Amino acid sequence: MSIIIPANSAAGGLGYQVANSLRFNRPSSDSLNRTQSGGSATTKITFSTWIKRTNLGIETWMFDAPNSSNQSDGLRFLTNDTIMFLLSDTYTLTTNRVFRDTSAWYHLVVAMDTTQNTDSNRVKLYVNGVQETSFSATSYPSQNATAQGLFVSGRPLYVGRQSGGNYLDGYLAETVFIDNQALAPTSFGEFDSDSGVWKPIDVSDLTFGTNGAYLDFEDSSALGNDAAGSNNFSVNNLAAIDQTTDTCTNNFCLLNPIDNGYGAIDFTEGNTQAQGSSSGWQPARATMGVSSGKWYWEVNMSGSNQMGVSNETIDMDNDNAQDLVGVTVFYNASGGIIRTDGSQVGGTTATFASDGSDVAGYALDMDNKKLSIYKNGSIIVTNTALSTSITDFALPFFCVNGGGTWSVNFGNPSVALDNAGVADGNGYGAFEYAPPSGYLALCTANLSEELS
Repeated sequence: MSIIIPANSAAGGLGYQVANSLRFNRPSSDSLNRTQSGGSATTKITFSTWIKRTNLGIETWMFDAPNSSNQSDGLRFLTNDTIMFLLSDTYTLTTNRVFRDTSAWYHLVVAMDTTQNTDSNRVKLYVNGVQETSFSATSYPSQNATAQGLFVSGRPLYVGRQSGGNYLDGYLAETVFIDNQALAPTSFGEFDSDSGVWKPIDVSDLTFGTNGAYLDFEDSSALGNDAAGSNNFSVNNLAAIDQTTDTCTNNFCLLNPIDNGYGAIDFTEGNTQAQGSSSGWQPARATMGVSSGKWYWEVNMSGSNQMGVSNETIDMDNDNAQDLVGVTVFYNASGGIIRTDGSQVGGTTATFASDGSDVAGYALDMDNKKLSIYKNGSIIVTNTALSTSITDFALPFFCVNGGGTWSVNFGNPSVALDNAGVADGNGYGAFEYAPPSGYLALCTANLSEELS
């Protein structure tokens, strides 16, 4: 028995647990900002955050603190998916390594101490507890150089954007600014002794400094709250629904923007929503696959859609998923039908409204290789046998025609639910309707329990 778990996905039960993250949606210009006060130019800074990327090939910023000449002190992903740290737009550190896993959480730490004699010790970049040492470009600060934007009184500090734009697409958790100290990654995380996975530790006892802050995103009514003091951030275009339980200690399944094969799909809202292009069918799979256990997710859809499960090896470069061998899908047309390996199975069932008002619930039983489907909480397809080609991993599968859309809830919804949100039997996730008994949300806390 095996289960696909994304790289560097700390699972439930591995010590300190992070409750919440904040989902940033680039199209709606989500960000946080504050004006710094009481500080002066410093030679020592530390920035630490956990990040889950959801869009690749674009310039996106974790933070930016421009100086009076609008030169940046900041950290960003470049369009080639490398990481660059900048100090006053003059001193830079750019990785050779690229970071393109949209299913995993990365932990990033930048530690600067320009009092060091050796130039390469003045700025250090760490990813998942390991120092990056291979760079395509380096320009280290001169000795005793100071940050002119970050931690300087009167200067703005942005999270999730650059001063001029380049908004973040993704999730942030445990975001920390440390004023006047250069800390090692062991102040923020540790390697698990059993799994070897880099995982977070409690940072609440750290000294954060005059302009430092700890953003834990646990107050949905004040998402920019500084949990360590009073350096709170203003919230821009973010709402309570953007607070999620998809974190570096419980990683949730999402739509996979690098596993869609035919035509253009626009992925938004932290890869929980998608829209097809103007013509043809566009398929996509999810980021997590399973080979045992019972799993539940929900979908709101508009337009013509096909939804179900596929094996992990089918060719996605096809304009009509229902014709593929290796899929079992519900085709939302002609009265609602199930198609397996390209052929209809049984008669018609029911259809879902094309305006997205109905909720489709999918209950996947991988122990018995069966799929059941619910409409607004009532079952309409009972224990349909999966394709016999699905002998190992099954992945949630979606296909939309033309400009249709779908919003997928694996337990971390991006649209407000009509109720308070119903968790699975282990207490994870928030769904519109209660998952059937024994069926769980696709997240690493549940996956690790299944593995055990």
